Amino acid sequence: MKRTKTSKAWMKEHVSDFFVKQARKDGYRSRAAYKLLEITERDHILKSGMTVVDLGAAPGSWSQVASQKVAPKGRVIALDILEMLPLPGVEFIQGDFMEEIALSELREQLEGHQPDLVISDMAPNMSGIAVSDQARSMYLAELAFAFAMEQLNYSGNFLVKVFQGRDFDQFLRDMRAGFNNVAIRKPKASRDRSNELYLLGLGKK
Repeated sequence: MKRTKTSKAWMKEHVSDFFVKQARKDGYRSRAAYKLLEITERDHILKSGMTVVDLGAAPGSWSQVASQKVAPKGRVIALDILEMLPLPGVEFIQGDFMEEIALSELREQLEGHQPDLVISDMAPNMSGIAVSDQARSMYLAELAFAFAMEQLNYSGNFLVKVFQGRDFDQFLRDMRAGFNNVAIRKPKASRDRSNELYLLGLGKK
């Protein structure tokens, strides 16, 4: 299939991207690792011994960062609808987060323990229709938020990717109702043209 000008431009940018090159050098599976690294360096959300749930984990760069930070006594439980190659210190569940069977397996894996941190970098397959893509992205964020409110221990934290759009303000209000403090983060590894943001809920009420 012939590549479009847009896909060629994306490939050129991707190949020359500083964070893509750095990920290869540092052994991370994707440039997304540096988003989580920057946030945890600023907000100290990953600490030794924690239990972390990583939603939408594939290809695994956030799980890599989390497992390094919580080692040796912590746990990382990762879930994604896509396959993910094994990672040391990471328990992986392949399943659709929107289906109860995957949620049940995730709860079972937690063995009654409440996680200290839930992280979600989930995003739907983009259709290119902005209104539809934003709505589907927000639905995933809402599901992740509901899971965090159900499963997190009190004072636990929640980090979620969202896209600015029609439902953003309401979601931000919901987050503020559920956590003592909510911070908005735009890491350097987030491309400037992207309208993605990360909301960090600190201290579940």
